[in-house]
Amino acid sequence: MPQLAPNAATMPRSGIRRLMDAAWSLPGPVIGLHVGEPSFGAPAHVLEAARRAYAAGDTHYVPNAGIPALRAELARKLMTRNGLDAQPSQVVVSAGGAQALHLTLSLTVAAGDEVLVPDPGWPNFAMAVQLLQASPVRYPLRAEHGFRPDPAELEALVTDRTRAIIVNTPSNPLGTVLPAEDVEALVRFADRHNIWLISDECYDGLTFEVEHVSPARFDTAGRVLSCYSFSKTYAMTGLRVGYLLAPEHVAETAAKLQEPMIACVNAPAQVAALAALTGPQDEAEAMLAAYRERRDSAVAQLTAAGRAHVYPEGAFYLWLDVHDLCAGDVEAWALDLLRTRSVAVAPGTTFGPLGEGWARVSLATGTDDLLEGLARLEAPA
Repeated sequence: MPQLAPNAATMPRSGIRRLMDAAWSLPGPVIGLHVGEPSFGAPAHVLEAARRAYAAGDTHYVPNAGIPALRAELARKLMTRNGLDAQPSQVVVSAGGAQALHLTLSLTVAAGDEVLVPDPGWPNFAMAVQLLQASPVRYPLRAEHGFRPDPAELEALVTDRTRAIIVNTPSNPLGTVLPAEDVEALVRFADRHNIWLISDECYDGLTFEVEHVSPARFDTAGRVLSCYSFSKTYAMTGLRVGYLLAPEHVAETAAKLQEPMIACVNAPAQVAALAALTGPQDEAEAMLAAYRERRDSAVAQLTAAGRAHVYPEGAFYLWLDVHDLCAGDVEAWALDLLRTRSVAVAPGTTFGPLGEGWARVSLATGTDDLLEGLARLEAPA
């Protein structure tokens, strides 16, 4: 039979999904701390807007770039909440943040190119780059540097094949939020090397006590492409709505690429997204407050237990130091924790080689399960 394309056959599967499969295979209940899936439902008015759209028969094709009302409201959101000079013509609606990422890479990366991706970082960054027959090159985010990118290490990774750098703040898996000076330094780095900066801002609405700063604030050359999502802020993971902000001529090409990729995003889901932006924000604010409360409770418990961790400033993740527990093989330890204590965490190596000895815990889980899972992690064997 014909062979699969090498880039498809060799692309690694997400380690998070491997843990999910293992958890689903167990006969009993599992405390799931491994998935970034909000424990809340989408706001009621969002679901009602989708229901009305379906009932009205709004189930036909819509423009590749998204329905005009949503693009206009997204531009307004980007101006008022992100501090960006955005126009509706610069916004392209995508099938979730993941497709926005794939779209930006499809716009900027060719076979044989190199893309700088964070380590630790969301595994889908490297996966999407490989799927396009390009090569991910990992730039380190080291504990000794506060998990902030080191300019000298970045410079050493640039070659004549480097086409883009992916920046993710707030970070999945670290829960860190880059300060404005780091964000601006990354944009200037992209300027010096004439490369694209692809900014994953799926958690821009989820920060605690610190400001999220969008790289596009510092973009004077039209090189920053920003990816956003409704999934996390509004608990709309299954509705699959995200969006891309790009210079107008880039957005026009992005809309063209939507045709062979997806044609358009589900029309009622776009109506729901519009309702999320324009309707009451109390449920989204309550979710954020719950994540903060879970963060505080989990940090207090970990501190009392003497478990080293990164203090989360954004997103909904805890990055735990488990070097003393995993004996140099954090994936094997995570699978054993699942089998013996019915607790699922994401092993750090899922997010890159520098994740060895670390584990990601999701604060998107209910408080009781979160604290019980952390307690089981510390319980004697």
